[in-house]
Amino acid sequence: MRVADLRPGWRTDFTLHAVSAQVDERDDCIVVRTPGNPGFYWGNCLLLAEPPRDDTLAAWLARFQAEIASRQPASRHVALGVNTPYAGEQLPAWQAAGFKLHVNAVMRLRPGGLAEPPAPKVMPVTVRPIEWRGPGAEIEAVVDLQCADTHGFEPLGYRAYRRRIFEHYAVLHQRGQCEWFGVWVGEPGQAVLAADCGLLRDHAGPGATGRFQRVATHPAWRRRGLCSALVHHVSRHALQAWQVDEVVMVADPDDVAIGIYRGLGYAEFEREWCLERRAPEDRVT
Repeated sequence: MRVADLRPGWRTDFTLHAVSAQVDERDDCIVVRTPGNPGFYWGNCLLLAEPPRDDTLAAWLARFQAEIASRQPASRHVALGVNTPYAGEQLPAWQAAGFKLHVNAVMRLRPGGLAEPPAPKVMPVTVRPIEWRGPGAEIEAVVDLQCADTHGFEPLGYRAYRRRIFEHYAVLHQRGQCEWFGVWVGEPGQAVLAADCGLLRDHAGPGATGRFQRVATHPAWRRRGLCSALVHHVSRHALQAWQVDEVVMVADPDDVAIGIYRGLGYAEFEREWCLERRAPEDRVT
């Protein structure tokens, strides 16, 4: 199985993996390891060529141990992506073994398809790229916002993971392949960072693809039109400034935000899926 064989949702992840991940192509899967960030689940994972079955649970657990966990003891999770569209698999043996099955909508936007959003319900609003370095660096403010919701992960470990992943984004930013955007609410000098997201591109020039990274709005600022303003601004940047052929977004089909993306012109074209078992230290009880 080759990286070139991956479907768009998974393949666009490899823009980030190109920074520091070790990628090995096997006959039946792709192995991804990120030694510098062992708690990055989808940077330390197996991408399977075919759907797993209940009777292959033990074999894939052993494979993950051999390919990743034995080489990186700090990677105590198990993460398996599947390179086939979701067809309703349930895998009860896997779920009984502590795995959660995630299904995501893979969406795309192409030139000419971007719709205008409604005006935000709060003003003034400024949408712009963050400052990456120097006395005005804003990365810590972005990490603070992203850690306002840890998605059920242990907070200290989750923050360490998010801070380390920004080291990878910073390398891509220096290469011209990453930009991070924020939404600030309020007057200059008193504005609050209320929402953020990243944008990657696999390369510059014809045929390039943009890929959104982690759209997030602080819980205190949700349902005020900020996400729409942010995604519209970033999509326009991708299509006009970067001149990509398409922008790809992977979203939770059950989350309210997917309606925002559809309203801006994004269309779902398939569903990808994966299996994840959290590390013991990442589980909040």
